[in-house]
Amino acid sequence: MDSHHPSPEHSSLLLAGPRGGPLKQAHARLVVTGHGRSLPLITKLATLAVAAGAAPYAHLLATSHPAPDSFLFSSLTRTAAHHGLPVAAIAFYRGLLSAALPFSSFTFTAVAKACADLSALRTGAAIHAHSILLGFGSDRFVLTALVVLYSKCGQLGVARKLFDAIRDRSVVAWNAMISGYEQNGLAERGIGVYKEMQAAKAVPDSMTFVATLSACAQAGALDLGGEVERRVVSERMDISVFLGSALVNMYARCGVVDKARRWFDALQERNVVTWTSMIAGYGMHGHGREAIKLFHLMRCEGPPPNHVTFVAVLSACAHAGLVMEGRDAFACMKRVYGLVPRVEHYCSMVDMFGRAGLLDEAMQFISDYMPGEPGPEVWTAVLGACKMHKNFNLGVEVAERLIALEPENPSYHVLLSNIYALSGKMHHVEKVRNTMIKRRLKKQIGFSLIELGGTSHLFRMGEKSHPQTTEIYHYLEELIHRITAAGYMPETESVLHELEEEEREGALRYHSEKLAVAYGLMMSVGSTTPIRVIKNLRICGDCHLAIKFMSAVENREIVVRDKHRFHHFKDGKCSCLEYW
Repeated sequence: MDSHHPSPEHSSLLLAGPRGGPLKQAHARLVVTGHGRSLPLITKLATLAVAAGAAPYAHLLATSHPAPDSFLFSSLTRTAAHHGLPVAAIAFYRGLLSAALPFSSFTFTAVAKACADLSALRTGAAIHAHSILLGFGSDRFVLTALVVLYSKCGQLGVARKLFDAIRDRSVVAWNAMISGYEQNGLAERGIGVYKEMQAAKAVPDSMTFVATLSACAQAGALDLGGEVERRVVSERMDISVFLGSALVNMYARCGVVDKARRWFDALQERNVVTWTSMIAGYGMHGHGREAIKLFHLMRCEGPPPNHVTFVAVLSACAHAGLVMEGRDAFACMKRVYGLVPRVEHYCSMVDMFGRAGLLDEAMQFISDYMPGEPGPEVWTAVLGACKMHKNFNLGVEVAERLIALEPENPSYHVLLSNIYALSGKMHHVEKVRNTMIKRRLKKQIGFSLIELGGTSHLFRMGEKSHPQTTEIYHYLEELIHRITAAGYMPETESVLHELEEEEREGALRYHSEKLAVAYGLMMSVGSTTPIRVIKNLRICGDCHLAIKFMSAVENREIVVRDKHRFHHFKDGKCSCLEYW
């Protein structure tokens, strides 16, 4: 057929385009004019049908042809994968298999992408084996699609092996590896891959920066996040809604909430993720009123809030003591937006009542609103409130409920021990300790991270492995001497309940967050930039008190991100207003 003068049949297909009704009319015309078996025309028709979302019709066309070829099924597999029809893509791949037709690299690439979209690990692994069998085991397009598949399915060891085997890596392979690590909670490794990419002089794209900024947000890597931002700005990249949201999220989660807001305000387009990231950022930093203000603005001029938005709003209310606003938000969730509350929303409400000292209301809310038996997360929120407001009787009852629910979880035994210690029942503390020894339950080890000059330094309690250990301990001793002179007195109840023997013996001063802060101050004498520390657990009462004094005597802002929120220490005060 002359490519410059398409036949009337081909013209009718092009006119029909990817629309179901006109395509069926075009098919009827092919049959009437005797072209019903023309393979190029049937391939074009079936491919357009897939693009129109009519995959079953396309499947019927392909399987009813007396002599389908490899190109027909490959085209359908690729079109289905490209148009977000992964189940259809796998069905077309199977059609190729049952017709015993030859495979191409593009078919394997498309079907691996379909498996990644479905997180279908078993099917994907079978397709991987099939590709090796047919000699596509080192094809870079197939390998890249498999890296995406295994990364999405959390099989990072396999993904990394395949990634390392790709000789000429495309940006898609680099992005898959960075986001694979980030989405599976291994942000530091994701950052490592981005640095490898820089060293390899590979050219990043917008999605590289989105994945890297997400990893920076998770790891608290503000220096690298800022470097990525400068690159985005200097290269005059188009700030898509995804890249914009990643910048807002990175600054919010790295403790620079005003810069997050500047990016938020500058964006041309904002989606529900952008709004939610900014609301959550305010909540984490204790700016509950700002979070509520932004939520009201979102309701007026933004997209409809989703389940995650409401978790951010309720959490912001819980951390700022905004009980009335929290009640209103919870009520409008179902009434206005038709969203059914999930366990995390109930949990945030219980946490909100508990933190505000309204323990009776928290218990009432559980019995009135919660469907079914409350899970451990709800009781943990109640227990935290009991500890905060020294309601030891309810605390013991709740801790025992938790232990009955999950007897192997060491943190519940630690919480019960805390409650006993705070109420002075030291013989009960000993009993809990013995139970933990008998069951070989170990509490989670706390650590703190500080990033200096692009390098992360990790400290555990009593850390001695750092090359500057002697100087750090000497600096910390001097610092404690100075804050003691300013009025600091150790909160020994923060250590009474610790279960490990070595933690009882004067261990307070060597908690990981104190070591990290001391190191940061020691390494930046004369600087005015804030010290930023990330703690994997909740900051203890004594460290919180000590760091308040440190911020005053050193005249420095110190920001600590713990398991639950940010603490901005400045001039002897903390942004959490003792509400954490």
